[in-house]
Amino acid sequence: MAELLASWADEERWMYPSFLAMYAVIYCVGQLALFRRWEWRHRLDGASCLISLAHGSAAAFGAVAAIAAQPAGKRGFAAPNSRLQDHVLDYSVAYFTMDLLHYLAFLPGDILFIAHHIATLFVFITCRYLVYHGAYALLVLLFLAEVTSLMQNVWTLAGIWRAEMPTAERLYNILSVPFYVLYTIVRGVAGPIFFLKMILFYLSGQAVDVIPWWVRISWIIVVGSAITMVVQTANTMGCRFGRL
Repeated sequence: MAELLASWADEERWMYPSFLAMYAVIYCVGQLALFRRWEWRHRLDGASCLISLAHGSAAAFGAVAAIAAQPAGKRGFAAPNSRLQDHVLDYSVAYFTMDLLHYLAFLPGDILFIAHHIATLFVFITCRYLVYHGAYALLVLLFLAEVTSLMQNVWTLAGIWRAEMPTAERLYNILSVPFYVLYTIVRGVAGPIFFLKMILFYLSGQAVDVIPWWVRISWIIVVGSAITMVVQTANTMGCRFGRL
């Protein structure tokens, strides 16, 4: 993985089309092969989880590596994006594009997920292709959002299988409480604390010449809405586990 990221740092090509093609292939493998015997709704959820598995941990690792590769003086809320940071953003933009197409095609009534994906794409795309600054903040948030992804997707797939497989039932029960605790700490505590620092910087007016007011305010609204949804989800999960 480290060697792959090192090659990305030197790669001048636009990598979004390749990333999107990769996710499309993974999605089709899930839909047409791995989960073809599942009932339709579970098949859809399985294919979506599969591309999420391909994205989550890799994106979290890539975000940390892209930040660490920058000198300390260039790690800031308005710092210019590095080439590696742009590639990591493209990796996530490709994932959210593929998953958004999945929801629009097969689950158009799932408005919450569709809105979340559109909002996330707006933030990533404006950072990557419009202002060329601010990737540091978004990559920290990306890490916090995706560091729980592996456990969450395994937990979700185990939940789909648990009615039919005792092993999946046991795995689901084993993961439930640790997943809730980790999810709450990372997304319900660490995320809001970092977001508060982000708000204070962007509302201070610093570096407004590189990230215009309308961009920074829109980022605050979008990220704040997403974090509010996460905290509500954590509270719902807590009530649920309290009844176990």
